[in-house]
Amino acid sequence: MDDDCCVDGIVSQFFLDTCQRRFRVNEIEISALFDCACVTNPHLTDDVEFIVTPLTTGSVAEFYIDPILSCIGDTDVMFYPSDQLAIPVGHSPPTQLPVAEFGIRVVVHEIIDSEFPGYVYLRSSYLLEKSTVNGKYVVRNCRPKHSYVTYDPGDRRDDIHGPAYVLQFELLPDMTNRYFAKRDSSMDRVYCVRCLLWPSQAADWPTRQRNNGWPDSATIDGVVSNGCDVVHVAHRLCRDDEWEAKYQWRLSFSRAEIVLLNSWTQVQQIMYHMLRVFLKSGATVETNDSGAKTLSNYNI
Repeated sequence: MDDDCCVDGIVSQFFLDTCQRRFRVNEIEISALFDCACVTNPHLTDDVEFIVTPLTTGSVAEFYIDPILSCIGDTDVMFYPSDQLAIPVGHSPPTQLPVAEFGIRVVVHEIIDSEFPGYVYLRSSYLLEKSTVNGKYVVRNCRPKHSYVTYDPGDRRDDIHGPAYVLQFELLPDMTNRYFAKRDSSMDRVYCVRCLLWPSQAADWPTRQRNNGWPDSATIDGVVSNGCDVVHVAHRLCRDDEWEAKYQWRLSFSRAEIVLLNSWTQVQQIMYHMLRVFLKSGATVETNDSGAKTLSNYNI
């Protein structure tokens, strides 16, 4: 027993000593990757009416440890336009919007529930325009009652994985090893519509009973104040339906996950990393009747 405890202590100390704090991808480098992906340049110019803002998500944004064996490979980037906004259905039109994220004219889409939890529709409701007098947004006109929103990616040859369009690319030499495991990497690009408010579908989350004091009230406030995003993907049971596949969206809480995982201690992040590596090996992961994995990173 003493020998076992000694080995456990050595292994634990090894993980603590080798999982150092890693470099983080900054906005400039993500913008560079974004430009390489042939997506609208995220910087405002005089000849465009909207900008596209990239948001790094997934493992690249969630992990602050740098283990010897990394489970970080591809880069997940969500991008949202400055002329689109989602709000909970029935919510009053906003009069103030973040200057860096939204333009002069913004189309507002109401979030409508579907029969599947977390999956919604977007109904285009009205146009907001920024006043040149006081800088506040006012409603200029209303849209048809049943103007549901879809997303047309255009003529793309990328691989599609859920809501993401996967782009294979080669990293710049100075970015290799600092942030990614290999030069030949990939980027999952997910188009989304920004929602500045915490959605009613998750209204109970801030006040849930928590037995272990995590997340604390400050972290919960940080999550809720960030709102969420809406990504274009249909529920697996709706993907063969022509209308549902085109008009169904899903609430995305990637922003919340980044805040939550970054609030973890080093030991908690190490354990999460070890579980991901174990899962990635696929040795014990079964599949259900539909062929989908019964255990995923989402479950972990």
